[in-house]
Amino acid sequence: MTSIRHFPATQPLPDWRNLGVILRILLGTNLLAMLWALLQVPELAGWLPRYIELAASVEPLLLFLMGLLALLRDWLWRLPLRLGQCLVVLLSAALSALVFAYARTLMLLDSVGMIRAIILAAVVAVVLLAYFELRARAYSPAQTEARLAALNARIRPHFLFNSLNTVLSLIRARPQEAEVALESLSDLFRAAMRDPAKGSSLADEIAIVRQYLELEKLRLGERLHVDWQIGQVPMNLPIPPLMLQPLMENAVYHGIEPAPEGGTIQIVISQHKEELLIAIANPLSGNGPSVVGNQMALANIRERLALYYDLEARLEICSGNGSYEVRIFLPCRRTHP
Repeated sequence: MTSIRHFPATQPLPDWRNLGVILRILLGTNLLAMLWALLQVPELAGWLPRYIELAASVEPLLLFLMGLLALLRDWLWRLPLRLGQCLVVLLSAALSALVFAYARTLMLLDSVGMIRAIILAAVVAVVLLAYFELRARAYSPAQTEARLAALNARIRPHFLFNSLNTVLSLIRARPQEAEVALESLSDLFRAAMRDPAKGSSLADEIAIVRQYLELEKLRLGERLHVDWQIGQVPMNLPIPPLMLQPLMENAVYHGIEPAPEGGTIQIVISQHKEELLIAIANPLSGNGPSVVGNQMALANIRERLALYYDLEARLEICSGNGSYEVRIFLPCRRTHP
């Protein structure tokens, strides 16, 4: 995740391995097939059977083409954009020709149907490539970087303000601890001012959370307990910066601080196949988490996940049985494309 130009939305030639891209191509192709079926039938009643017939012939070809493009992705990205787009169109037409040539040998299709299929495959490829190029222009690197900077800027003031309050509460009563807290706060300042386009590693984000919890531990004392459960995960895995700290801050301020007896925050980080799970759970206190503060942070993180990963990452909330849990699922990519 070394450059914002590598984000899925900023690629004019799409990332054929990205879930969001795959879903958009499947939906776009099926939509075009629906329109084509509607134009072919004389009556509306025959539209659905004709669409099903088209989908049955188009879907296997489309899935095979998507797999082939996924294998050729890195090579296609190294080519000039127009040349890469032309090769994708030609590959679509060639695969369509091969499939229908085979069907023709079985006496299933005539020559006219084969020509139409080749033209249709090329047209669909051109339309979808044009869509992804327009989408990449809408999410230009400059605009995406500005959006990420704005999202990070929303987190920083609240984060730093609360950290400063923690230090100020210690200066008079415990000056030595306040000095240690200021050193931790200096490290947190540097982390907060990091360029959001350059990303961070899982190890860096865990270190930031630990430093933040040390500050809060000085303020809350024995009221704050943290249960870390970190499995066998790649600590050098790139993830968006300041992804965990806002969630931890919500857990402290909406789960631990309102409770006179305090409580335990549970942090679970584990890997399931090619997916990283980060779960942060805190006890519910009173009426539960503050809706405004919690939802602003969650909406911020959701938007940043969409910019970094498109549809390959998600955030889920599970509330009940006296606990409030936020789960983040990220793809386990050691290096970004």
